[in-house]
Amino acid sequence: MDISVVVPLYNEEESIAELVDWIDKVMNNNNFSYEIIIIDDGSNDSSWQIINNLEAKNTSVKGIKFRRNYGKSAALYSGFEVVKGDVVITMDADLQDSPDEIPSLYKMIIDEDYDLVSGWKKKRHDPISKTIPSKFFNFISRKLTGIKLHDFNCGLKAYKNDLVKNIEVYGEMHRYIPILAKQAGFDKIGEKVVHHYKRKYGVTKFGLERFINGFLDLLSITFITKFGKRPMHLFGTLGTLMFFLGFIAALWLGIHKLYCLGNGLEAGLVTDSPYFYISLTTMIMGTLLFLAGFVAELVSRNSPKRNSYQIENDLNKK
Repeated sequence: MDISVVVPLYNEEESIAELVDWIDKVMNNNNFSYEIIIIDDGSNDSSWQIINNLEAKNTSVKGIKFRRNYGKSAALYSGFEVVKGDVVITMDADLQDSPDEIPSLYKMIIDEDYDLVSGWKKKRHDPISKTIPSKFFNFISRKLTGIKLHDFNCGLKAYKNDLVKNIEVYGEMHRYIPILAKQAGFDKIGEKVVHHYKRKYGVTKFGLERFINGFLDLLSITFITKFGKRPMHLFGTLGTLMFFLGFIAALWLGIHKLYCLGNGLEAGLVTDSPYFYISLTTMIMGTLLFLAGFVAELVSRNSPKRNSYQIENDLNKK
């Protein structure tokens, strides 16, 4: 099979049939063999009934329904588990992503050998309350990860099948799939400017909680990517540095006290100085960070996945 199209949705009853017809038209015009996997993320409208009707009359459509709303990451993960196409395309169901982009995305994966191609909505038709946070997150993501993408959160992406089978999308990590891909060893990541349409039906699902969760998930995935299997390198280094600085400050206070006493100078109690408490607190925090790294290292070493690595070729299987 050439292409699997994965469409996660939540309360998009107005647009589902139109989107499927659009995808069908593009696929048939380009003679692609394909499947459309639609994941209903616990919708409380008639989305699932529409998906059932489409599945009954269109053999390319396959539906998955969650009992409740788990989020886009869970929907993508469930879709990735069942895809069969050589190239996997993800897109939103609100008709803001254009299926007309599929052939060029497919070509970049097959002919140019990209592992992942992310869409870039260079000209967006979203309110400023959505575009400004998006630009901020994309800027921070580029700086922290070194992946030069303008639009990490674009729902329109293309992947090699092997990639989606080797990453785990969870939490709110769907917006950081390129980071998960790079962590798994799929580092040929490209970008394509795609057309972005105004929302035709329904309302946006974007809210303040996504802004907060997105920032926390970025910190989480950055830590896991760099220090997931060696947490002591981070916590131990910070802890040792803080303890050393605190110890030097406390030592200086002690030497200063002895100097004053040895030269008959007036010297107050060391505990009267605020620097004593600052240095003591710094040493305590350094010790706690070191212990946190030690405990995290023990947990990491005892993880059943501690020696789980991405293997591209195995000579023993040939």
